[in-house]
Amino acid sequence: MNMRCVICGHRGTKPGTTTIPLERGDFLLVMRNVPAEICENCGEAYVDEKTISHLLAEANALAKSGAKVEVRSFAA
Repeated sequence: MNMRCVICGHRGTKPGTTTIPLERGDFLLVMRNVPAEICENCGEAYVDEKTISHLLAEANALAKSGAKVEVRSFAA
Protein backbone atom coordinates (compact mmCIF):
# COMPACT_ATOMS: atom_id res chain seq x y z
CA MET A 1 0.00 0.00 0.00
CA ASN A 2 1.37 3.42 -0.89
CA MET A 3 -0.32 5.74 1.58
CA ARG A 4 1.24 8.52 3.61
CA CYS A 5 1.37 7.87 7.36
CA VAL A 6 -0.52 10.53 9.31
CA ILE A 7 1.98 10.25 12.18
CA CYS A 8 5.41 10.40 10.52
CA GLY A 9 4.61 11.23 6.87
CA HIS A 10 6.44 8.16 5.53
CA ARG A 11 5.05 6.50 2.40
CA GLY A 12 4.78 2.76 2.62
CA THR A 13 3.08 0.17 4.78
CA LYS A 14 3.33 -3.59 5.10
CA PRO A 15 0.74 -6.17 6.16
CA GLY A 16 0.81 -7.08 9.83
CA THR A 17 -1.32 -7.21 12.95
CA THR A 18 -2.11 -4.87 15.83
CA THR A 19 -3.94 -4.81 19.16
CA ILE A 20 -6.98 -2.54 19.50
CA PRO A 21 -8.63 -1.57 22.80
CA LEU A 22 -12.31 -0.58 22.59
CA GLU A 23 -14.18 0.97 25.53
CA ARG A 24 -17.96 1.35 25.93
CA GLY A 25 -18.86 2.78 29.35
CA ASP A 26 -17.74 0.18 31.89
CA PHE A 27 -16.91 -2.37 29.18
CA LEU A 28 -13.41 -2.92 27.74
CA LEU A 29 -12.59 -5.17 24.79
CA VAL A 30 -8.96 -5.77 23.87
CA MET A 31 -8.76 -7.37 20.43
CA ARG A 32 -5.39 -8.89 19.56
CA ASN A 33 -4.02 -9.99 16.18
CA VAL A 34 -6.18 -7.58 14.18
CA PRO A 35 -5.07 -7.48 10.53
CA ALA A 36 -3.71 -4.07 9.59
CA GLU A 37 -1.35 -2.19 7.34
CA ILE A 38 1.64 -1.09 9.44
CA CYS A 39 3.78 1.96 8.65
CA GLU A 40 7.27 0.73 7.78
CA ASN A 41 8.83 3.74 9.54
CA CYS A 42 6.97 4.34 12.83
CA GLY A 43 4.70 1.30 13.24
CA GLU A 44 1.37 3.16 13.14
CA ALA A 45 -1.42 0.69 12.31
CA TYR A 46 -4.19 1.26 9.76
CA VAL A 47 -7.23 -1.03 9.87
CA ASP A 48 -9.70 -1.25 6.99
CA GLU A 49 -13.40 -0.35 7.27
CA LYS A 50 -14.65 -3.94 7.03
CA THR A 51 -12.44 -5.04 9.93
CA ILE A 52 -13.47 -2.04 12.06
CA SER A 53 -17.15 -2.79 11.41
CA HIS A 54 -16.58 -6.38 12.55
CA LEU A 55 -14.80 -5.20 15.72
CA LEU A 56 -17.52 -2.70 16.59
CA ALA A 57 -20.29 -5.28 16.09
CA GLU A 58 -18.48 -7.76 18.34
CA ALA A 59 -17.84 -5.09 21.00
CA ASN A 60 -21.50 -4.03 20.98
CA ALA A 61 -22.71 -7.63 21.33
CA LEU A 62 -20.32 -8.33 24.20
CA ALA A 63 -21.22 -5.08 25.99
CA LYS A 64 -24.94 -5.93 25.73
CA SER A 65 -24.27 -9.39 27.19
CA GLY A 66 -23.06 -7.78 30.42
CA ALA A 67 -19.36 -8.50 29.99
CA LYS A 68 -16.97 -6.07 31.68
CA VAL A 69 -13.56 -7.04 30.26
CA GLU A 70 -12.79 -9.28 27.29
CA VAL A 71 -9.46 -10.07 25.67
CA ARG A 72 -9.79 -11.92 22.37
CA SER A 73 -7.87 -12.77 19.23
CA PHE A 74 -9.40 -11.46 16.04
CA ALA A 75 -11.33 -13.96 13.93
CA ALA A 76 -12.98 -12.74 10.73
